[in-house]
Amino acid sequence: MALPYKIATLLYGFNAAGEVLLLQRTHEPNRGLWSPFGGKLHMTDGESPYVCACREAEEEIGLKLSPQDLHLTGLVSEAGYQGQTHWLMFLFEIKPLLTQVPPAHEEGDFAFVAREKFHELKMPQTDLEQIWPLFWKHRGGFFAAHCDCQLDGTNTWVIEESICR
Repeated sequence: MALPYKIATLLYGFNAAGEVLLLQRTHEPNRGLWSPFGGKLHMTDGESPYVCACREAEEEIGLKLSPQDLHLTGLVSEAGYQGQTHWLMFLFEIKPLLTQVPPAHEEGDFAFVAREKFHELKMPQTDLEQIWPLFWKHRGGFFAAHCDCQLDGTNTWVIEESICR
């Protein structure tokens, strides 16, 4: 069975204390789990990943950004995520520091979380398994990774590019 391919952006924003802004999702995929905020590209409009990231920042946290305010830290493809879809995700770090927790949004509730507290949160398996470790390792650099997701929950990862700074 052929699965749809979805393209999305994820935004990694930090405050002055080095905490990352996370969203506890109210919708699928990953309802009830904590992850960076973001959203799907408007593919029928030919929207670029950078424009999508800026649009999502304004829609979800009220922050006006330009592409120059973003650093593309990672590119992650997931084949067969939850047996439902393939994902291509652009992971952007927001360069300006965030100063406040945004109000709740229809997508969920926001909170700044210290890296040391991640173990206390429910997060998507692929995030915990590889995406967060790759993000921390490549912050300021770039990585590309591919995950073959299996229905039994096992995943096979391949790092396709790695530039550490």
